[in-house]
Amino acid sequence: MLRSARLEVVLALEKRREQAALEVMTQAREKWAQQQQRLQELREYHADYRVQMRNSQQGVVSVNKLQGWQAFIAQLDQVIAQQEKQTTKAQEHFDTARLAWQEAYERRRGMARHIDACRAEERRNQDIREQKQQDEASGRAFARRRS
Repeated sequence: MLRSARLEVVLALEKRREQAALEVMTQAREKWAQQQQRLQELREYHADYRVQMRNSQQGVVSVNKLQGWQAFIAQLDQVIAQQEKQTTKAQEHFDTARLAWQEAYERRRGMARHIDACRAEERRNQDIREQKQQDEASGRAFARRRS
C-alpha cells in the first residue's frame, strides 16, 4: 500500500477533528451573539426605564416611590454587570474555540499538502521505474538484434 493511501486515514481523522472544532466554534459564536443581544436588551430597558422614571417625576412623587425606582435601577445595574461578565465569558469561549478550529484547519491543510507531496514523489518514483524498465527492454532488444 502506498504511503499516500495510508495517510488518507490520518487526513480523514483530521477532517473529522476540524468539523468537530467548527461545530464547537459555531455554537460558541451563537451563544456569544445571544449574550450580546441580551445585554443590549437590558441596556435599552435600563435607558427606557430611566426615561419613564424622569417623565413620571414631572409632578410630586412620594419618597417611597422614588426609593422603589432607585432600588429597581440598582438591581438592573447589577443584572447588567452580570450580563456583561457572561458576555465576556462567551466571547472568550468563542475566541478559544476559534483558535482550536484554526489549529485543526491548519493541521488538516498540512496533512493534505503532505499527501499531495507524497503522491508527487510516488509518481516520480513510478516514472523512474517505468523508464528503467523501458531502458532495460530496449537494451535487451538491442542485444538480441546484435546477436
